[in-house]
Amino acid sequence: MRQTSNPDESTSRWSVLIMVCLGAFIAPLGMASVNVAIPALAEELSANGILVSWIPTAVLVANIVCMLPAGKLADIWGRKRVFQLGIVINALAGISAFFATDMLWLLAMRFMQGTGSAMIFATSMAMLISVFPSHRRGLPLGLNAACIYLGLTLAPALGGWVTQFWGWRYVFLMPLPLVAVVLALSYWRVTDEWREASGGRFDWPGALLLAAWAVTLVLGFTHLPSWQGIATLLASVLFFTGFVVLQVRSKAPLIRVQMFTESKFFSLSLVAAVLMYASSYPLGFLLSLYLQYVLGLSAANAGQVMLSQALAMACVAPFAGKLADFISARILTSVGCVMTLLGLYLLHRLQLGSTAIYISVALALVGVGFGFFSSPNNHAAMQAVSASEAGVASATLNLARVSGNLVGMSLVNLIVYSYIGERTLSKALAQPILSTFLQALELSMTFVGLALLVSIMRGRLSEENSG
Repeated sequence: MRQTSNPDESTSRWSVLIMVCLGAFIAPLGMASVNVAIPALAEELSANGILVSWIPTAVLVANIVCMLPAGKLADIWGRKRVFQLGIVINALAGISAFFATDMLWLLAMRFMQGTGSAMIFATSMAMLISVFPSHRRGLPLGLNAACIYLGLTLAPALGGWVTQFWGWRYVFLMPLPLVAVVLALSYWRVTDEWREASGGRFDWPGALLLAAWAVTLVLGFTHLPSWQGIATLLASVLFFTGFVVLQVRSKAPLIRVQMFTESKFFSLSLVAAVLMYASSYPLGFLLSLYLQYVLGLSAANAGQVMLSQALAMACVAPFAGKLADFISARILTSVGCVMTLLGLYLLHRLQLGSTAIYISVALALVGVGFGFFSSPNNHAAMQAVSASEAGVASATLNLARVSGNLVGMSLVNLIVYSYIGERTLSKALAQPILSTFLQALELSMTFVGLALLVSIMRGRLSEENSG
């Protein structure tokens, strides 16, 4: 139920949109801004390649563990309330990371940042669905997607400037001014609350099984090809199977598994999201290493090069979201996949002496591609579910994105282990870092190619159903 009557009478839709979009920018800003600071951070804390790879991975694990539980809690407890709590947790974890004296402390705070961002992601689209009618959701969802990727790709530029002029610790404090604005909006301008399952029960066994699956999945990939890694991956399969069985039998599941069989369109949208996002998340991490250790750029200059993807994404995503109200998702997402493939192919041709302009053009193509994919894909997926399950559907769509990120990052961690291992990062490792980057790009292109096939297949399914 909705706590107040009509969003037009009690809450400005645009206040909700501004609050959600700022939150959608804060969460990825905290996640990705650290990437450019990794060389300075690794030097001060004496971190090797394996520990460094856990800096982005810890956030993803927390996202996986907390995304669905946060979505369910939001439907029970209130979407705005969970959103606010996520903002606060994310900010407090960043402040604590500022004082980190060793990698374990830092990684623990990264996990807490991921917990906060999961709560933000799990509620953002659900709140937009709650206040915007179905025929006017394209632009808001497009702006929300643009802010997420603006945060992910603008973060390296901001992180680079802050690292170079103030030091890596101050990167963790960057979101605080925006945090203050969001909390002020949420308390004084957004007075509504939305909950569709008030008084419902929370599935703690399901949440624990989901957490066990995420942790064993990452640890399994990290320890491949040893027998411990294989055994851990098998355990992750068992945990996931147990989670699915429990959700089918539970009277109050974290997610109704029947959602996937009731709407194949929704299921294929999730599959496409997993594949596309598996291709994207490791890109910022590895590109930061390439630009600084291989090309020898400063942190600030590396961030500026990576800015082109953010600008392209920010320009295209709202436009693509608006188009999604009128044009089939099959067309828009397929165009996005093709553009992303072209950009990744250009990046795959990088050498030890490639130019910053060439890299910026390639990244801009990737940004355009993701702009055309993300907004229409989100719009199509949310249109395929009922309003009563908007919170869980929003969390599931974000879970698909983060699951893709986690799979991509886990496989890249395996490549990092193969080429770099426990050696301390330095410019002497320029060739292994380049080899790692190029092999990761081959993996990314494979994922995008599969996403293109799924997008086409989903479009045909939509046409068959409409006919």
